[in-house]
Amino acid sequence: MSDHYVKVKVQLEQMKSADEEGKEAAAEEETVLSSSPGSASPVAATVGGRRDAVRTSVANRRRSKSRGKKGSPDNACSLNVKQEASKPLQETIETTEGKMIDRNSSEQMLQIKGTGKVLQGKMETNGVVVPNHRSKDQRTKEDGNKLTKKRKLVTVDTSKAKTSLEALKVSIRQLKWKELPGGRRVACDIYWHGVSFHDNENIVSGQVNKFPGMIEMLRKINLSRAVRTMQELFPEEYNFYPRSWILPDEYQLFATQIRLAKDSDSSLKPTFIVKPDGGSQGDGIYLIRDPSDLRMISGAHSKHAVVQEYIQKPLLIDKLKFDIRLYVLIKSLQPLEIYIAKEGLSRFCTEPYQEPSQKNLNQVYMHLTNYSLNVQSGNFVHSDSTNTGSKRTFSSILYRLASKGVDIKKVWSDIISLVIKTVIALVPELKVYYQADIPPGKPGPTCFQILGFDILLMKNLKPVLLEVNANPSMRIEHEQEVSPGVFEYVPSPVDKEVKVGVIRDTLRLVDPAQRKPPHPTSLPLGNGSELQDDILEVGSPDKAEPGDGVHVGHTLPSLCLKQVFPKYTKQFNYLRMVERIAALFVRFLGVKATMRLGPTGFRTFIRNCKLSSTSLSMASVDILYIDITRRWTGMASDSREAGMALQAFIEAFFYLAQRRFRALPLRDQVLSLLELCEVQLQAGEERRALSTKAPGERRTAQGPAQPPPPGQPGSPPAVRKPSDCRPQQPLRPALQGNTEN
Repeated sequence: MSDHYVKVKVQLEQMKSADEEGKEAAAEEETVLSSSPGSASPVAATVGGRRDAVRTSVANRRRSKSRGKKGSPDNACSLNVKQEASKPLQETIETTEGKMIDRNSSEQMLQIKGTGKVLQGKMETNGVVVPNHRSKDQRTKEDGNKLTKKRKLVTVDTSKAKTSLEALKVSIRQLKWKELPGGRRVACDIYWHGVSFHDNENIVSGQVNKFPGMIEMLRKINLSRAVRTMQELFPEEYNFYPRSWILPDEYQLFATQIRLAKDSDSSLKPTFIVKPDGGSQGDGIYLIRDPSDLRMISGAHSKHAVVQEYIQKPLLIDKLKFDIRLYVLIKSLQPLEIYIAKEGLSRFCTEPYQEPSQKNLNQVYMHLTNYSLNVQSGNFVHSDSTNTGSKRTFSSILYRLASKGVDIKKVWSDIISLVIKTVIALVPELKVYYQADIPPGKPGPTCFQILGFDILLMKNLKPVLLEVNANPSMRIEHEQEVSPGVFEYVPSPVDKEVKVGVIRDTLRLVDPAQRKPPHPTSLPLGNGSELQDDILEVGSPDKAEPGDGVHVGHTLPSLCLKQVFPKYTKQFNYLRMVERIAALFVRFLGVKATMRLGPTGFRTFIRNCKLSSTSLSMASVDILYIDITRRWTGMASDSREAGMALQAFIEAFFYLAQRRFRALPLRDQVLSLLELCEVQLQAGEERRALSTKAPGERRTAQGPAQPPPPGQPGSPPAVRKPSDCRPQQPLRPALQGNTEN
């Protein structure tokens, strides 16, 4: 027998004996733990650590042999076994409460028998556990401090902020975030643009404070068309917008209607206000009393504009006309989330108001409330108080009205209803713009935007929508003559109080590090009392609101922005019919990043929804497409591409609804055609899905498949309606005149 064979035999015997010793040690350890008075019984222990130690011992013995003759194999093996045996057990003890305790950790946790409590402490060198006397609050505070230190700062790119820069800087400092005034190549969390979504190109992540297409949608003509579509379906709900005509396309219609109205009532002396389509800050606005007074409305010098009925009996404060600038945050389009600022601005004219006459039509300081116009008047009053001057807080006006017995809760309720309805009118086309710039599946940012609503209160306290601004001024200083001929910007206390809060709390709501809040339960359809009681918190000390989803630090007040949608979904969801039409339009566009429907897409829509018949042939469909598209292309001279735009598709959809359901009112006609199209498309999806199954699977189907409810698993994603836009059960009665405004 060779020496090598003897050495190998000795090593194998030592390995066997070491394994047996490990099992015996594990058994002894289990016995000690189970019989210990300070341990729970029974206790489950694992011996995986001992086995790992034995395996490590074998590996060490093999390495020691390969090193040469530094020591005999027997001595090396013996030394390794002793070293492994001296190591503490790498075991994890599971208590009866299911908690895992690491026996080797410096923090020891011992379960106190009969109490279910765990004693935590440190083990000294002699094996005695010293209890840890830190209170639970102390440990929680220390853990919270560690998390706060590790939290990554939110980065905000302010390189394109323009006039909102100063208010944005103050907001970022209050939030203790990181401002990047020059931008950077690495992606930021938030990009704050001053004008448009496209201010900074090639953004593939983060959040941008502008929506694609918002500027285009809030031009005077497009806003009027969007609201007019809703007025056709819901005339009573959208009576807050003055009757409007689009120039020059509807000049003849405007002239004819006014002439007929005057012929029927000779005492009628209406006044109209003309607003250029792309105008801002009151530029180009003027009043007329007859269509013949319009300036340059035909020929090569025609200007695109909107002419509206002028509100002749506004609410006056100190004999002055004023309007309300209210800030509204659209946090998301899908799902739709709307927040309204609890505080706004009241902007006053600088000359006492008189009803319009031929003599005072040109007195802009009397009739127009635009700040940029009135600030040029010698009567404009800059005040350090929020309750006086030519620009005040809206809450100061409300408190003044309340002192005269006005139900300001009802005023707020009507304003909130106006805002929600206006946004619902804008959403369909905004979604078309959004999918054109950020198609599904394409890398891109998410969007949010602050809008400026200009609202006028009539003498009877009914709110009227004047316009909506895509880029409301967020400047917190105003220009003032500090010496003869020398002007400079000085701080404006009123602007700072309102605008900084709006920007700061907008950032808090879109904080990427913040856990997304759950949607609050939608309130039931009622008489509007919920709106009145819930929204009136202006000017009062803010209280932390559960459900806002924002952690309110001790250095920041609670949110000045109040969520109104989807909070009141059930009260306004029935108005989202046009949004469902837009979903059909987007479905048949066919090509991503496009906003126009081609003739093939329109024919596919008719075919898939089974709308053709003996009375509506495909040739008639082609003629309908050509006529409507040609007319709308002529009205939209700045169109980016050829084809049928959404507004043209809506007109075609209304025509098809009226043709198919002649006996119903327009609203029911459109709703019936919508339901027909959605059912046909869903059935087609199910047929295609069934055709892809194996023949055996098809034979087991019992009867025709029932379409799953919208939003349930199995419903085709292509025809799935937005979660907050599905028809509710009370929708049909609502269409018969039982809706609550």
